[in-house]
Amino acid sequence: MSSNTAERTHPTLILAVLSLGGVAYAMLSSSVVPALPTMQHALHTNETGITWLLTAYLLSASVGTAILGRLGDMYGKERLLLVTLVILAFGTLLAAVSSSLGVIIVARFIQGASGGIFPLAFGIVRDEFPREKVAGSIGLLSSILGVGAGIGIVLSGVIVEHLSYHWLFWIPLVATVIAAVATWRFIPESPVRVPGRINWLAAALMTIGISTVLLAISKTTTWGWGSTKTLGLIAAGLAVSAVWIAVETRSPKPLIDMTMMRIRGVWTTNLAAFLLGAGMYASFIVFPQFAQLPKSTGFGFGASVVVSGLYLLPSTIGMTILGIYAGRISSRFGSRAALLSGTAFTTISFALLAIDHSHPIEFLVAAGLLGVGIGLAFAALGNLIIQAVSSHQTGVASGMNTVMRTLGGALGGQLSATFIAAHAAHGEPTVTGFTETFLMATGFLVVCLLAGVLVPKARHTHMVEVHGSEGEAALGTVASEGAGV
Repeated sequence: MSSNTAERTHPTLILAVLSLGGVAYAMLSSSVVPALPTMQHALHTNETGITWLLTAYLLSASVGTAILGRLGDMYGKERLLLVTLVILAFGTLLAAVSSSLGVIIVARFIQGASGGIFPLAFGIVRDEFPREKVAGSIGLLSSILGVGAGIGIVLSGVIVEHLSYHWLFWIPLVATVIAAVATWRFIPESPVRVPGRINWLAAALMTIGISTVLLAISKTTTWGWGSTKTLGLIAAGLAVSAVWIAVETRSPKPLIDMTMMRIRGVWTTNLAAFLLGAGMYASFIVFPQFAQLPKSTGFGFGASVVVSGLYLLPSTIGMTILGIYAGRISSRFGSRAALLSGTAFTTISFALLAIDHSHPIEFLVAAGLLGVGIGLAFAALGNLIIQAVSSHQTGVASGMNTVMRTLGGALGGQLSATFIAAHAAHGEPTVTGFTETFLMATGFLVVCLLAGVLVPKARHTHMVEVHGSEGEAALGTVASEGAGV
């Protein structure tokens, strides 16, 4: 990093700005979940219509995250981060002022497309921060995806009970606007760029392929897993995705470099991200739902919307603490060990619930273990991807890893919804569906442990910039024992 860059860089301030934007985005991803029944009534729609608030967000996030990460690598991460925050602010404002289901669905689609915040933030940290601060900062930002989601769930009940659903958007909007202004004012533009152009054919194929598969998965509770619609859409999506991969492989300027995707450190970490998402994302929906069921069911706790959100509070606290100390843990033990340990904690959390979930204390203990596990594992995923690729691939590689986590979360969430919907009596879910969900999550996480073993041990290398007399950056590799980068 040049002396001029060093003088203009303030890591703590930059990290605070990136964290604020990340929290706002993550809150928006989860805060509507507990509020769906309230919003369904207020918007005069049915269950199928209201679930599009989740589906639209999921579809756009799955594609926008990787594409924005790639554009950041090409045109500058600070510039794309500012654009992304402006897009997020517009989508959030649109949702906040609207009382129309159709408009809010469009707004949620716009919000989801802003998932590029995280890969862009990872790239900014790698480009701008001193080597010794990179691992901890990436770990904290990675954990924020879970922390923000937990905060969104906890606050949602309070907001819905005492205000209106519009405030689910007004509060994150304030944070987003502040983050956008601070990004423009304080975050320097990255000198690390990769020449290229947008491969619009690849972008279109990727969008259609991934979105079609996700749409099929999201509709399984309505159509069923074995229906012609579900299987047909999945097959069509996979076929388009295969064409996309073929186009990328043959392209001299690919949108997503498939050579990079074949790197062992990349594909194993992506596999672990998919399995981790499939195993743990159901908790954000299942925990509050279980707690809210009436005691007359024989197993529910009869909690209010506000109290049910508090069952995830230990998880949020655990993720926050582990995110703060992620850098030290990575430096001391390595990111691979952190991934394995985090997955183990998360596996134990769901295994305990699969064995016994008859008292609130068991959920609180499980949530605490879950928070520790997610905090460790999420932080490790971010650092493992950074370790595996060169600096000019940071955005796109991190974006694809987030996409894999999203795809896994969609699969796990819909499987749990299927289990719960398949077991009902007198209009209420029975305990069997929840038990099957906990067993499913445990199974995914056990396989995630096995995938984590395949992740190569870090060689502890760090990509640094060497600026010539003309200011052009050349990349060099320097050994850095214990850096976790």
